[in-house]
Amino acid sequence: MISPHGGQLVDRVLKGEARERAEERVHGLPRLDVGDDLAKDVENIAKGVLSPLEGFLGREDYQSVLRSMRLANDVPWTIPMVLDVSEERADRFREGKDVALFHKGKALAIMHLEEKYRYDKEEYARRVFGTTNRAHPGVAKLEEMGEVLLGGKVDLINAPQSRFGKYKLSPFETRVLFKEKGWRTVVGFQTRNVPHLGHEYVQKTALSFVDGIFINPLIGRKKKGDFKDEVILEAYATLIRNYFLKDNAVLAILETEMRYAGPREAIFHAILRKNFGCTHFIVGRDHAGVGDFYDPFAAHRIFEEFPDLGTVPLFFRTFFYCKRCGGVANEKTCPHSQESRVNFSGTRIRKMLSLGEVPPAELMRPEVAEVINRYENPFVE
Repeated sequence: MISPHGGQLVDRVLKGEARERAEERVHGLPRLDVGDDLAKDVENIAKGVLSPLEGFLGREDYQSVLRSMRLANDVPWTIPMVLDVSEERADRFREGKDVALFHKGKALAIMHLEEKYRYDKEEYARRVFGTTNRAHPGVAKLEEMGEVLLGGKVDLINAPQSRFGKYKLSPFETRVLFKEKGWRTVVGFQTRNVPHLGHEYVQKTALSFVDGIFINPLIGRKKKGDFKDEVILEAYATLIRNYFLKDNAVLAILETEMRYAGPREAIFHAILRKNFGCTHFIVGRDHAGVGDFYDPFAAHRIFEEFPDLGTVPLFFRTFFYCKRCGGVANEKTCPHSQESRVNFSGTRIRKMLSLGEVPPAELMRPEVAEVINRYENPFVE
């Protein structure tokens, strides 16, 4: 089994008497209420998804991630995991003291506040997203964040409730599951879309070289026009049930927000799947991209900067359905002209589904299309 990122799987979930004591303590501590995205970050830190992080980044780690895409100890890390607050709220908290984190009125965690510091939003946007254009959803969200960052370890008291509990597994659980299945090599697949035939081709091609595939849809805040979480999950459950061998595929969710950080987020996604136990990770065209902000293959090239990442990227470029080949192919396997090729256009597929139409069989499995079309509106508004 592959080692977790940084060498050890983090576990900061309070249990038993420790949890009971924390439940009592929180009412005497300064309180900070957090939203859904930050609550999920806390849970992912505590349950090891974000290993080796044990909390939100302090100043030194933050600056190192921003400028060198590594933690201060040189471990690869590309996305700053931060807890932002307004200046007014920051004044209520003292460094070296504990803060009670609440989510929807319930005690979420205790944060051991080590430091609070200001940061440059323009530098953050430029380095992480490669742009300061507010049309980028990551930049737009950044503009709304508070002016001060709080750094420190967290101890989880109560995990936030999930609408999709039956699909939820922690890295501790997936590692046990993969071992029970006898999987020594596992390929991870990140997605925020429903599956079309091209996705299935990529997944099964990768699966040909490993013992199992971990299909890990991202569940959380997405931009307008993306597919809703429940649609993605039901579509994938249908695909796996009808077109995958039962013992070769596992479907489980990753609850976090999409950041649309392109190449940096591709590395971030690979690290998270490494923590789940994946030895390999599929990187497609324009991974974690949005609009035309990134070169379609920038997410492939960035892996050259991380020879010590510890998981093997599998790169997929352009693929299409070839009428003459009678199946999905790519530029290395198909000798036929463009006239024979049907491209997997997400825009075209979305348009057809929005009209209640069934995409042709060379684009999407009919069972998957049927599931999607049961929803009056399958898209985020």
